Amino acid sequence: MAAVTPALAQSRLLLSGNEAVARAVWESGVKVAAGYPGTPATEMLEALSTYPVEDIYTEWSVNEKVSLEVAIGASMAGSRAFCAMKHVGLNVAADALMTLTLTGVNGGLVIAVADDVGMSSSQNEQDSRYWGRFAHVPLLEPSDSQEAHDMARHAFELSEKYQTPVILRLTARICHVKGIVTVGARSAHKNLGFTKNAERWVMVPGHAKRRLPLMYQREQELKRLSDSSPLNVLEDGSDKRVGFVASGPAYMHVRETFPDAPVLKLGMSYPWPLEKVRALAKLVDILVVVEETEPLLEVEINAAGIIAHGKDILPRIGELAPEVLRPAVERLLGRESAAPQVPPAPQAPLFPRPPTLCASCPHMGVYYTLSQLRNLIISGDIGCYTLGAGHPWNSLDSTICMGASMGVAHGLDKGRAETDKDKRIVAVIGDSTFMHMGMQGLLDMTYNRGNVTVLLLDNGTVGMTGGQNSPANGRDIHSQPAPRISFPKLIEALGVKPERIHVVDPYQLPTLFKLLRQETKIDDVSVIITNRPCALIKDFKPLEPYFVDAAKCTGCGNCVEIGCPAIHVIRRDKVVKASGQEVGLAFTSIDSAACTGCGLCLQPCAPDAILPLAAQNVVSIQPL
Repeated sequence: MAAVTPALAQSRLLLSGNEAVARAVWESGVKVAAGYPGTPATEMLEALSTYPVEDIYTEWSVNEKVSLEVAIGASMAGSRAFCAMKHVGLNVAADALMTLTLTGVNGGLVIAVADDVGMSSSQNEQDSRYWGRFAHVPLLEPSDSQEAHDMARHAFELSEKYQTPVILRLTARICHVKGIVTVGARSAHKNLGFTKNAERWVMVPGHAKRRLPLMYQREQELKRLSDSSPLNVLEDGSDKRVGFVASGPAYMHVRETFPDAPVLKLGMSYPWPLEKVRALAKLVDILVVVEETEPLLEVEINAAGIIAHGKDILPRIGELAPEVLRPAVERLLGRESAAPQVPPAPQAPLFPRPPTLCASCPHMGVYYTLSQLRNLIISGDIGCYTLGAGHPWNSLDSTICMGASMGVAHGLDKGRAETDKDKRIVAVIGDSTFMHMGMQGLLDMTYNRGNVTVLLLDNGTVGMTGGQNSPANGRDIHSQPAPRISFPKLIEALGVKPERIHVVDPYQLPTLFKLLRQETKIDDVSVIITNRPCALIKDFKPLEPYFVDAAKCTGCGNCVEIGCPAIHVIRRDKVVKASGQEVGLAFTSIDSAACTGCGLCLQPCAPDAILPLAAQNVVSIQPL
């Protein structure tokens, strides 16, 4: 991302929600911003890293808990601070959050959390609005890029006025959709300095007990504020048959679907404005709460004695777009949808394209090798390598959360049935995930005498979220040189015996196969580190591409089992052997524009039909 030239006051820019939040953070005079990459939140820190370093310090932290702790420290020191993460990241940071809500803040502290409604790139669809209730802190929800900017700025003021962290909850729809945003200039924030106060900052039980009533008092003040807050707006409408309570993108869906209905738009969705909800309920015949994804407000509104519909008519899964909202409300009103019935345009059938690894991905050889071995139970993790669960490798047996491959593998080892005693346990984890949460699991294995073979796939980047830097590649968020971690040294320090630590080129399939077979037979913890860079980062150096000589190809299909998307099956045949067995043949070609010359497909090719592209003019030409 190119460096930002800060715009003048009251400029209008085309920004995504993530970029708008970043702009507001810079404008608010924030001194420190930290985060861990995770879709849909990644671009907030990426955008912030383009602002002048003399204005704001930014970092990729090793996980979300550390990022929040960095922000807490900056706030304690008197600076405004910011951290960003996706919804599952707030689970990781929860330990720090639940104590921060007792200490409160010094400089304003805003936590931006992005929910992946619809699970486009996440292992679950949790609702981060619960954290407002759980932590007793205000929660703001923008419904477009302009509000993302404005609410982020307001959040810092709210944070300092009430000495509380503020959660800014976005969803993927807000994070990634762009809109015109009126932005301002940066306002310097006076550093308040750190004041020693053990009773506030040292949360031993005696001190925490005295802080607890202050937290509840603050929450009551925020509840009173909510009814008068300009963030919560009761919009009247001419059609009083049904009124809506909504926040975030759900508000936009309501407005688009029922433009004449009264709506209570919640910008501060926690604490929510009880009296404004009562006022809306008196205006309309039926009250509907439209929220993604849990029936959180619906339950609380009904508990307050106000009759409201919600998840009794609306789904709990995915976005509540107009095509979902309209028929549900129309049925509630006892009539068919008033929307014109336009027959859908015929669509050509689409060829299924399951997610796969990139051409020359260093993980491909690993999963191909694992697919050739038997009697393995393979514990997977979160990252590009999660795709190893798919075709053609089918080489993962579990994936739970960041870093879980280690603990799960250890549990599989200790808890397996007698019938599985001959099976060997393998854990697969990436370099950034290992540093995020995997190190503790490996330490647990060595300390408790486990028997697991760990595959640490070091591709030199945080691949799944777009190729961010990490301690594994020795560059910081600005791509400047930084200390680079030595995985062999780190792993030895965590208790793995030096002779059980191996570094291997994942493009060398025979070596990898032999090493995996050797290490899985040993009753001890061992770690195999692969050391090829991601094919999409600048560290990757493409080689000469290959092609398939059609005259030599026998259709054995071994190259297809590698799983490379540059390899295409151009013809399938069947032959019957003398034994009567029917064998399928797959004749292939290689897309030379996609091939980057890793050579993985050459190694299982029985007839040596895969050759360097430069040899094409001296051998038979493959058919198009």
